[in-house]
Amino acid sequence: MTDHGPTTRRPVRRVALAVALTATLALLCCTGGTVAFLVTMFANEEENLAAATLGCGSKGPITVDGDLPLVGPYKAAQMRNAAVIIKVGKEMGIPPRGWVIAVATAMQESGLANLPHLGSDNDHDSVGLFQQRPSQGWGTPTQLRTPEYTARKFYEKLTKVRSWQRRPLSAAAQAVQVSAFPDAYAKHEPIATEIVNALTGGAARSVGTNVALDCADGADIAASGWTAPIPGGVGSGFQTAERPSHNGVDIGAPKYTTKIRAVADGRVLVSRCDPDRRGRLSCDVDGYPGKGGCGWFVDILHAGNVITRYCHMVSRPMVAKNDMVEAGQVIGRVGSSGNSSGPHLHFEVHLRGDRSKNGATNPVPFMRDRGAPLTDGG
Repeated sequence: MTDHGPTTRRPVRRVALAVALTATLALLCCTGGTVAFLVTMFANEEENLAAATLGCGSKGPITVDGDLPLVGPYKAAQMRNAAVIIKVGKEMGIPPRGWVIAVATAMQESGLANLPHLGSDNDHDSVGLFQQRPSQGWGTPTQLRTPEYTARKFYEKLTKVRSWQRRPLSAAAQAVQVSAFPDAYAKHEPIATEIVNALTGGAARSVGTNVALDCADGADIAASGWTAPIPGGVGSGFQTAERPSHNGVDIGAPKYTTKIRAVADGRVLVSRCDPDRRGRLSCDVDGYPGKGGCGWFVDILHAGNVITRYCHMVSRPMVAKNDMVEAGQVIGRVGSSGNSSGPHLHFEVHLRGDRSKNGATNPVPFMRDRGAPLTDGG
């Protein structure tokens, strides 16, 4: 199969997903027992081959001797607070998707710091990791300064949100928090995923409605919020010696019948027919090697300025520019339009909001790290 990216690429306008919360961080050491939890929390989980290979939490967390791994700008006290949030979720039987949502929410609300009342800088009477308010019935100020208590209250309300596991992180968090900045949570999802993985041996790569910690596969959505675009193994790889300008991977699949899904929540940047090398908009017929262009294709912008591209659709995509899409949403069907020698999906991942070849990264390890490997699933 042969293909190329879109013949015309324009720089993407970066999206401001949220207004950052600014506050003075009052770091507070957590209570004992967190490290012991991190060593033993998954000791009784049954291992499977996929989890052993990809690290979806079943092999247990990393071993630490009193020190937790640091992720991004977060210090030891903040990471301990994140560990407490995860511990409470595990004890309550909340699946790892809930841990990611809870950690991301606390990142937005308090920077993972157990904040006291901040006086004139305070948001009403909000305190603690989740900035919950005593006046709104969340608990007493002393209770809300206890990480275990405030995490449990968050999870109790989260589990009452309808279909919370399949909703975008920002929607699920907002249903609990009722924030003045409802879209602010989404930007924390990538680092929240890293934190959960770092503290649990990769649990954010798992999928399911319980804590079985199986790896995501096919149309399943991992706790990270990512899923595979279609089932099937990779054929032509990323920037190979034979095809150094091949900025994605090819996944062969039947024409018409194979649904292409958005791999994560995001906003559609592009949805159109890509002109061939002669400038023709001829995407409604099968292409051929050397024709040029992506055919019918879609670009989606995700949290963290990640862009994914889906090429060679059989017909006009099912989404339009500026549409908001959810992970797993069907956006088109596999075809062979554009520069293609047979039905397949050409799938690309771009970093830093850069849709050009300079932003392209290998989708295979990228998707594997998010618990949505590009495999047959057999």
